[in-house]
Amino acid sequence: MDITKIKQLFTLFSGESCTEEQEPLIQLALTEVEAMLTENADKSDERLNFLCAALANFRYYQAISSQDRSEYTYGGKFINDSEKKNLSFAEGLLKGYFQLCSDIIKDSGFIFMGA
Repeated sequence: MDITKIKQLFTLFSGESCTEEQEPLIQLALTEVEAMLTENADKSDERLNFLCAALANFRYYQAISSQDRSEYTYGGKFINDSEKKNLSFAEGLLKGYFQLCSDIIKDSGFIFMGA
């Protein structure tokens, strides 16, 4: 897996520049994907770069969505749901890359993903 490509793809998926703030998410994604690989998987497979970036993107939007992003108006409070839309898109993207890499990752039988 190529960390430089993963960072570029993360920037493409999230629209955010990859800074020191996002580095732990990228490292976590690398660790998670490496743990999922089958024994005969080629770590240089280009699909893994996309999977890592999609996983980092998903974790990024999970973190952003967990923050209180309430907007206040004169009449009261309402929730800004743009983060929910981004998280939903990130989840769909991640599922697509999991499916694309299904032949080189272990089937854990259960992956919990929720918004």
